[in-house]
Amino acid sequence: MEKRYEKRGGVRGGKGCVPPPTGNKPPRRVSGTLTIIAALVASLAVLGAYLVRAWADDLLPEGSLAPAFSLPNQDGVTVDSSELAGDWWLIYFYPKDDTPGCTKEACAFRDHLDRLTTMQVRIFGVSYDDVASHRAFADKYGLKFDLLADPKGRVIADWGARSAIPRVARRVSFLVDGSGTIRKVYPNVAPAEHALEIIADVIALRAG
Repeated sequence: MEKRYEKRGGVRGGKGCVPPPTGNKPPRRVSGTLTIIAALVASLAVLGAYLVRAWADDLLPEGSLAPAFSLPNQDGVTVDSSELAGDWWLIYFYPKDDTPGCTKEACAFRDHLDRLTTMQVRIFGVSYDDVASHRAFADKYGLKFDLLADPKGRVIADWGARSAIPRVARRVSFLVDGSGTIRKVYPNVAPAEHALEIIADVIALRAG
C-alpha cells in the first residue's frame, strides 16, 4: 500500500496550508475625479453664497426714495410711478408666474385686496415674465391687481431684486408711502402670510 507522508502544515512536497482570507480589504484610494468634483461643488457653493450676499447688499434701504418705474401690466397698460404721488403702495418682486410660492403670495393679496383698497394701498407684482404670461396668471387665479412685466429686468435691478439665478427675481417687497419713501423692506417673505403682514404694518406705520 502506498504510504502518504504528511507533515504539519501540509502534504510533503506541497506548499503548506494557505490561511483563509480575513475579509479585510486594502483601503481604496479616493478617485481623482471624485476629488475634483468635490472641490468644484465646494467652490460653487462658496460662489453662490457670495453672490447672494452681494445682491442682498443691493436691496434699497428703508428711508430711501423709491426708484421711478414705467412698466406694462397684464392688460398691456403702462403703469408709471409718477402717477402714484400721494398713495401708499407695495411693490413685490417674485420669481415666476404660476409657481407654488408665487401663486400663494398672489392669491393672498387677491383675498385681502378689498381691505387693502379700503386702506388706499395699491399692490404691484413684478417679475421677468412678459405681458402674456401675466395675463394668463391673472385669469387663472382671478388676480385684480397689477402684475408688471419686466422682461429686461431693469426695474428688478434698480430695486436690488435680482437673484443668483438668471432671469429669476428674488422674493422681496417694498412698502412705499405717499411721499415716495420706502418705509419698510421685506427680504424674507412668507408668501401665504405676506398680505396680512402688509395690512398690519401699514396700520402701525400710519399710527406712529
